[in-house]
Amino acid sequence: MLAGSSAALAHGGADLSQPPGWTLDPWVTLPLGLLALVFIAGQMRLARRSVVKRPFAWQFVAGWTVLTLSLTSPLHEGGERSFALHMTEHELIMLVATLLLVASNAGGILTWGLPLPLRRLIGGSWKSPLSALWKRLTEPLTATVIQAVVMWMWHAPSLFDRALASRSWHIAQHLSFVLASLLFWVAMFRRRHGGYLLSAACLFITSMVEGALGALMALSQSPWYAAYAAMGISGIGLDPTTDQQLAGLIMWIPGGAVHGAAAVWLLYRWLSSEGGRTVHVR
Repeated sequence: MLAGSSAALAHGGADLSQPPGWTLDPWVTLPLGLLALVFIAGQMRLARRSVVKRPFAWQFVAGWTVLTLSLTSPLHEGGERSFALHMTEHELIMLVATLLLVASNAGGILTWGLPLPLRRLIGGSWKSPLSALWKRLTEPLTATVIQAVVMWMWHAPSLFDRALASRSWHIAQHLSFVLASLLFWVAMFRRRHGGYLLSAACLFITSMVEGALGALMALSQSPWYAAYAAMGISGIGLDPTTDQQLAGLIMWIPGGAVHGAAAVWLLYRWLSSEGGRTVHVR
């Protein structure tokens, strides 16, 4: 009886007996839509003010698109029926969407997209302590620890099951993934004296930390999460243990590959930049 009721309904009352559909939660779609409008407004204002044509920040559009599709497409609802699909959603958010958003370097565009009073407020006297906090949070070691803690914490069975059962907890989970990975990628690619050796080391550490969590899932012989275990068969036709093992492989291999490749690239840039003393990105 418990297994049947758990399989029939997802958090928010979605019927799992039906094919997954689009998730148009205003708590998700409205912030994403507002972010897009601010970006468009910033692009238009800068285009009017600039004599020289600025390159279009396609990375921001690509990152926004991946983030939006991850959170609203049938993949999101499918993640309530399959841990492997859920893990795919998380990897798209943390490995693709936020990386592209940071690579776009669109902070200036977004600032210009805000109304004038908000732009003046951002440049106010209170900016200094926030800038100091931002600098501290985006130090490579700090950002690496924050992302690792967020990743391991939310995959603890008690918190993950709570996120599956509650819309508000699920939003909090995804928001923390977005914020932690944004901090992480900013920290990895920020210009600094001494090059990017520390960032490369942090990326290698992250690949091992994420890989260890993925390996534990992939090698486990029993499901960790009660909501998926109660389904009997996941939405992609796998038993809960196999579904979890596939999810672990998705975290272990693509996650390790992306972080490892980024580490190698930064290490190469460090080694090829005047003996590792300076490096310039973009």
